[in-house]
Amino acid sequence: MSGLRVRAEQARERRRRFPRGPSHHHNVYVVELDPIVGTFPWVRAENPRRDSSKPCVYVGMTGLSPEERFENHRRGHKDASVVHHHGRRLLHALFEHLNPMPFEAAQQMERDLAEDLRREGYTVTGGH
Repeated sequence: MSGLRVRAEQARERRRRFPRGPSHHHNVYVVELDPIVGTFPWVRAENPRRDSSKPCVYVGMTGLSPEERFENHRRGHKDASVVHHHGRRLLHALFEHLNPMPFEAAQQMERDLAEDLRREGYTVTGGH
C-alpha cells in the first residue's frame, strides 16, 4: 500500500477515535522548497535515498491554518530558515486529508508524514 493511501487510512481511523471538537485545531502542512535545497550537504545527509525527480519539501505542524503558518515563514516570523528563504508554495494534496487534529496527534503525524514522504523519495526537511 502506498504511503498516501496509508496516511488516508490513518486519517480515517483518527477521525473515528477523535471526533472533531474544539481541541482539534492543529494541522500538519507540507511546503514545496526550491530544488537548490536538495544540494545542501545537511539535506543530502538526511535523505540518502532521495529521488531527484520529486520535490524538496518541508514538513511542519501548527495551531494556525497552514496558509497562515506559511505566510509567517515567508515574513520571517518564527520561521524555519529553509522555508523563509526557499519556500515556494503549500502542497495541499499531501496534507489536507489529515487535518485538523489534536496537538498530540499532530506531533506524531508530523514525524510520520515526513518519514512516509522520505520513503517515497521526496527530499524532506522538518518533520521533527
